[in-house]
Amino acid sequence: MGRYVIRRLLQMIPVFAGATLLIFLMVNVMGDPVAGLCGERACDPATAARLKAEFGLDQPVWKQYLTYMGNVLTGDFGTAFNGQEVTELMGTAFPVTVRLTLVAILFEVVIGIALGVVTGLRRGRPADTGVLVATLVVISVPTFVTGLLLQLLLGVKWGWTDPSVSSEAAFGELVVPGLVLASVSLAYVTRLTRTSIAENRRSDYVRTAVAKGLPRRRVVTRHLLRNSLIPVVTFIGTDIGALMGGAIVTERIFNIHGVGYQLYQGILRQNTQTVVGFVTVLVLVFLVANLVVDLLYAVLDPRIRYA
Repeated sequence: MGRYVIRRLLQMIPVFAGATLLIFLMVNVMGDPVAGLCGERACDPATAARLKAEFGLDQPVWKQYLTYMGNVLTGDFGTAFNGQEVTELMGTAFPVTVRLTLVAILFEVVIGIALGVVTGLRRGRPADTGVLVATLVVISVPTFVTGLLLQLLLGVKWGWTDPSVSSEAAFGELVVPGLVLASVSLAYVTRLTRTSIAENRRSDYVRTAVAKGLPRRRVVTRHLLRNSLIPVVTFIGTDIGALMGGAIVTERIFNIHGVGYQLYQGILRQNTQTVVGFVTVLVLVFLVANLVVDLLYAVLDPRIRYA
């Protein structure tokens, strides 16, 4: 196991370098950071040259990237064009989005897996058909429609919750935004679990466990569910980074100043340092989540061993 973890960590280095290089090139080569600094009016040549020299944009792109990566290794993600350190923005944005993501993942795990197990064990029955139709509707409806609808009904009409989230963004305030953020992924988790449960029910090891007289509950939890969760864990693991980086719509609807909000503002104002810094951290989140998922395979299926 130790060798496998070390090997995976070494493999993450070129992946991280390649992903950050691609992001850096897309943001700095395809865009014009100086235009964002000058606002709606075009910069005069002298001002543009001064700004480029101040932020190191007059250097070759490869040198800019090496300088940036060297600063990242020391924990310096640069300075936003408004003079604020990117790490300060991260310090306020990431805790909020992490809490929102935890709430969303909790919905996926508890509700999604529970519905998937029930429908997988009762395939073809009315409950199964109803859940399949409901998940198809959730997948088909855009997230901004679901978010605005729940905000209108729960927050404005019925008054069960605040229409927007306060600056503290406590866990209690993030229940509805977390449900909106998790809605599509929850539907996929339900369908994945259902399909995997229904398929593994016909496996030989399940028939053997039933023939040995084991209680139904133990057969489902100890044998059927553990093996059926492998594709679900894969999806949830990769979904963690997607939820953190893809929460732009949800955070805008509920006025949450998290990672999605900062990315939106950075893109809108062409603030390259903010965008590159936040996406760099999200790349690390993706890589670590994938490593944890691979290690969980061995926990769920004892037949999997890493050398």
